[in-house]
Amino acid sequence: MHDPTVPEPGPDGLASTLERNIDALADRRRRDEAGASAEDHVAEGITRFVGSMRFVYLHLLVFGAWLVFNLRLVPGIPAFDPNLFILATFASVEAIFLSTFVLISQNRAAQSADRRADLDLQISLLAEHEVTRLIHLVAQIARKLDVEGAHDPELDELTRNVAPEAVLERIEQTTAAPGS
Repeated sequence: MHDPTVPEPGPDGLASTLERNIDALADRRRRDEAGASAEDHVAEGITRFVGSMRFVYLHLLVFGAWLVFNLRLVPGIPAFDPNLFILATFASVEAIFLSTFVLISQNRAAQSADRRADLDLQISLLAEHEVTRLIHLVAQIARKLDVEGAHDPELDELTRNVAPEAVLERIEQTTAAPGS
């Protein structure tokens, strides 16, 4: 027997509000992706490839062959970079470019994370305000009905709105380095 206060889940088992939220987030990601510049797409593609095992295997193959040929481990093939200066230069330049691409991708990911954090904060502040209002209303009802615990001093504290700026200031004071 089903609880009559809980509606049956939809065909896929998710509540309609959850479905709407998932769709809104997916739509937002698609818009963000569509709004990215060509440079961002190139940097992201390069970073994705560089972070793959295919990239590792390719480097093992290329650098391994380079070393085998230039250390004269294969008879009859002359060394074209006997001191490995060309290989070292190539690896250095490659590292510069790859680190730049990774930084570009990380900056884009950080911007996206900042937007999500702002959204999370706004939702948390709204939820905190709503819960505070509900506690205040329930406390008033409890006092009117003379419910046990209605005069608990903690209830008065819970009915006060939180000031985010005061919380941030307190956090900064407690986490500030000594002597700074």
